[in-house]
Amino acid sequence: MRLEIIPRGARSQVWTYASPLLAIALTLATTLIIFLLLGKEPLEALRVMWIDPLLTKRGFSELFVKAAPLIMIGVGLSLGFRANIWNIGAEGQYVMGAIFATGVALYFYDVESFPIWLLMIPAGILGGMFWGAIPALLKTRFNASEILTSLMLTYVAKLVLLYLVVGPWKDPDGYGFPQSRLLTSAASSPHLIPGTRIHVGVVAALIVVAIGWFLLSKSLLGFKLKVAGQAPRAAAYAGFSTKSLTWLSLLVGGGLAGLAGMFEIAGPIGQLTPALPTGYGFTAIIVAFLGRLHPVGVLFGGLVLALSYLGGEKAQIALGLPAAVTMINQGILLFYLLACDLLIRYRISLPTRKVA
Repeated sequence: MRLEIIPRGARSQVWTYASPLLAIALTLATTLIIFLLLGKEPLEALRVMWIDPLLTKRGFSELFVKAAPLIMIGVGLSLGFRANIWNIGAEGQYVMGAIFATGVALYFYDVESFPIWLLMIPAGILGGMFWGAIPALLKTRFNASEILTSLMLTYVAKLVLLYLVVGPWKDPDGYGFPQSRLLTSAASSPHLIPGTRIHVGVVAALIVVAIGWFLLSKSLLGFKLKVAGQAPRAAAYAGFSTKSLTWLSLLVGGGLAGLAGMFEIAGPIGQLTPALPTGYGFTAIIVAFLGRLHPVGVLFGGLVLALSYLGGEKAQIALGLPAAVTMINQGILLFYLLACDLLIRYRISLPTRKVA
């Protein structure tokens, strides 16, 4: 006996937006079981991971610092995903944005009288767009899968980063460590709240959400992206250019990923190091789907995933859990999100036996 997966006649609008909450609840329930198997008190572990980080001023402010790059990247990815343009290489575009921005900061290293971080913003965006343009070209010119090309370019970007920090950009005063010079104060984005690390990038993330909402809800471009994703034949009949949407999706996604990389370099990190690829580009894929590919939803999805990072760090210190606990939680959440999406679109049926 085999199960049959049958398409539903119409999607439930309620479950379309309620399923992320269900996926989060199922993730928490599964995490309880994992903690129990690891010999930890489940409720205490959940408190440490999901509540304790929010109880202090520093922890609460770090939530927004961690969420900012996830939100920026997630908005860019969600716009492309709506048109079935699958940019999986945002991590590489994030790294290239940071590299381009650092290049500007190092070039003007001795300038202190001008806010260099303002020049780093377009540099970071251009770096991400440049890396996103490569899979766009390969897709539109040779019909290569943007999934594979964008993903493989991530590892190329990491190698470029490693070459720079052990070669031409290596800090001469860094005692041999593979890292660039520390950015000067002119190349660092200003902090907005004293005593915290909340910087201009957090505001930039909110602006990205607002612009993304406007494009998706109030512009012809948003309409084209929706039609291209939901009814490709109708989009072709209406004269919507698939190549133009491919270029646009990958350039916007790459540009916003590069912007996130720029603000990470000019904000929390402060220099180029091999540890820069933190996985934000991959985590932002989960953020995009958790937010239902809508910029406002991505805002809340970014906060949830940022909390998972903070909680994972807290659990390592307080409970002695492995560093992989963060990735495990994120993987489980993605699994339940995909499972919920499957059940929204299809129903599972047992085939009836034919009577001889």
